[in-house]
Amino acid sequence: MSITYNIYCDESCHLEHDHMPVMTIGGIWCPLERTAGISQKIRSIKQKHNLSKNLEVKWTKVSPAKLAFYLELVNFFFNEFDLHFRGIIIDKNQLNHTLYNQCHDDWYYKMFFVLLKEIIDPDNSYRIYIDIKDTRSENKRAKLEEILRNSKYDSARGIIERVQQIRSHESQIMQLTDLLIGALRYHNQHLSNSKTKVQIITQIQRLSGKTLLQSTWPKEAKFNILKWHAGGGGD
Repeated sequence: MSITYNIYCDESCHLEHDHMPVMTIGGIWCPLERTAGISQKIRSIKQKHNLSKNLEVKWTKVSPAKLAFYLELVNFFFNEFDLHFRGIIIDKNQLNHTLYNQCHDDWYYKMFFVLLKEIIDPDNSYRIYIDIKDTRSENKRAKLEEILRNSKYDSARGIIERVQQIRSHESQIMQLTDLLIGALRYHNQHLSNSKTKVQIITQIQRLSGKTLLQSTWPKEAKFNILKWHAGGGGD
């Protein structure tokens, strides 16, 4: 029986010359029919902690006053059977686009493909949502859709139903993606200046059973990580 899934994708520090050494890209996916219920549960967690249900969760906004909320949100992800995450960790110091005869945008699409290829099953269908970043987002959306359709021989649009831009504040699950990829980037940059962020990372490590510093098994279903290496894929 074919299932339709929503995939919510986001990236952190994806620009080539932003002076940030680590980039992360990731996505959370769940069955379409569960999306509304899961989103409502996230809103309920916000309200439980006396926060607005419209609060936008972002890693950059993590604060000590909301620690209990963030920890419960992490717990919710790992306890919710229908939520799954895949993330890629990239050391941008390894990038050498000239060597591989590509520009940064070419490489960017390759990374999105690497992210999604382990998620997409041709027996199912997918609606992919990406966060609007800048004025070039629509061109990136169209190019990504083209690449995914071609790679999956999906001219009939039976597998990739859509690739659509949304703003992160419009999606509770997209916000959760931002939190997880932010934690991956922070930990892989070996930062520790925020005790609150360190506690959130420790909770993710405990519940996932992963260090967050290396690749998991490629078909890891719940919390899947690829630590990318130039020319070699993952570690």
